Amino acid sequence: MPILAMDTATMVSSVAVADEKRLLAELIVENKLTHSETLLPHVEQVLSMAGLNREDISGVAVSIGPGSFTGLRIGLAAAKAIAYGLDIPLIGVPTMEGLAWHYPVPGVVVAGFIDAQKGNVYTAHYKWTGSGFDEIRPIQVLPVTEAVALCEEVKGTVVAVGDMVNKKIAKLDGLPDNLLLPPKHMLMPRGANIAMAGLQRLASGLSDSVMNLEPIYIRRSEAEVLWEKRHGTTSSTSLPDATDGRCPGALRS
Repeated sequence: MPILAMDTATMVSSVAVADEKRLLAELIVENKLTHSETLLPHVEQVLSMAGLNREDISGVAVSIGPGSFTGLRIGLAAAKAIAYGLDIPLIGVPTMEGLAWHYPVPGVVVAGFIDAQKGNVYTAHYKWTGSGFDEIRPIQVLPVTEAVALCEEVKGTVVAVGDMVNKKIAKLDGLPDNLLLPPKHMLMPRGANIAMAGLQRLASGLSDSVMNLEPIYIRRSEAEVLWEKRHGTTSSTSLPDATDGRCPGALRS
């Protein structure tokens, strides 16, 4: 049975439909339109391309961050609505893990680099196990140069993925000898990657609570930072952290 997958964690909007045997359809768009304008039309378009109706979908997988706060909320809200309305499983996939699915290669470490603003990146390292990815360095926020320097500590080849590879990392001097920078089309988020990770989770009997699944934010929003500057205290609304590759409150059933 096919699953619907979507990634709205960055400027890229990607929606895909896949089953255990093949990728049925995928749409990847990067433009100035917001995800709120394009996501649901893209879902309809991908289902049409695959020759499927909504009722044919057996699950919904969605990228849950880190990434753009607004993009994550739009994607997760849409995924929850679809999963709830069709009474099908919801599967949250960390954005970094989704990026790692570009390179399911034994012995290679995949390092994700996503823009975290103000010269920082979200970064994490993953390694292929044969059926999925192990997180060998947890998601964290670091200055770009520090995140790149961590790759020198890895024994063997490290492949960089994410939007910051072209934006910043490719322009740095003295990159680690073991760090490979792929071409742009092999760097960006893809709905197909989220679908592969979602299918792997479903096959293992894992799914998330429609009511409790939350985005992985890692850092505070600009609104919270401004609140602290103006009032001298942090906002009463705390954001979830990510220490094990998923957000607290994401209930696996």
